[in-house]
Amino acid sequence: MPAALRFTGEDKDLTLDELAEFVENARKAGVPGSNPVRAELSSSGKIKEVEVAVGDDED
Repeated sequence: MPAALRFTGEDKDLTLDELAEFVENARKAGVPGSNPVRAELSSSGKIKEVEVAVGDDED
């Protein structure tokens, strides 16, 4: 299983600033821009958690 970078919101839902931090950290970790991002949503459709594989995606 490939390593993954995962972020969750400090509160229940991810904020725009937290999402920007996730993208910044993924770029710094060398995650290819073509890798898909997986997200867990709340029942109201808000982002609770995001995750991306570090390295090439082998889905």
